Amino acid sequence: MNKFLRIVSFLCIMAISALAQDVSFSHVYVSVEGGEKYPFGDLVDAVDNSLYMGLGVRYTYWKDVDGIILFQYSYFEPHYKVPHINGVHEVSGKLGLDYRWSKIAPIAFGVGFLCNWTRADYYGSKKDLDFNNDLGATLTDNETEFGWFARLNLPIFTYGNYGAGFDVLWEQLWTLPERSNMLTVGLYIERRLW
Repeated sequence: MNKFLRIVSFLCIMAISALAQDVSFSHVYVSVEGGEKYPFGDLVDAVDNSLYMGLGVRYTYWKDVDGIILFQYSYFEPHYKVPHINGVHEVSGKLGLDYRWSKIAPIAFGVGFLCNWTRADYYGSKKDLDFNNDLGATLTDNETEFGWFARLNLPIFTYGNYGAGFDVLWEQLWTLPERSNMLTVGLYIERRLW
C-alpha cells in the first residue's frame, strides 16, 4: 500500500508540473518602446518632461498572468541653469506581473518593482561643486533608487507574431523625505519568439 501511495503521489506531481510547464514560458515576446516621462510633485519644479526609449520582455507565467521585464533610458534637463550640470541620465529596470481580466481582455493591469540609476551629466571637476549647497551635486556620484510601478497595457493590434500597443505606467520611488512620482506613456512594438 505504501508503494502504491508513492507511485500515485509521484504521478500527481508529474501531472501538476506538466500542466505548469505547458503554461509557464510557453510564449515569450520581445519589444522596443518609446514615449515620454512626466514628472510629478517636487520633480515638476526640478526637471522638464523627457523622452525615453526602452526594451522589454513579456512571457506567459500562469493562466491570464504575464511576467514583464522592462529596461528604459531617459535624459532629463533641469528647468533652471545649474552650474556645471547639463542634465541627468536615468536608466530604469522594472520587474513585474500583468493580469489579463477575461471581461476586458486583451487589456492588462500590471504591478511590480523598479530600480532607477541616475547620474548627472556634468563638466569640470567634482571639486567645482559644493555637495551641501549646489542643486544636483550629489548626482555626480550616481544615485540608485528603488520603488514600485503600476501599469496599464493597451494592445492596439496583433498580426501574426507581431503586435503593438500603448503602455501607461505610474512610477513611485521610495526616496525620503519626499517620494518621487512619474507618469510614463509610451508606444511599443513587440515580436513573439515562440
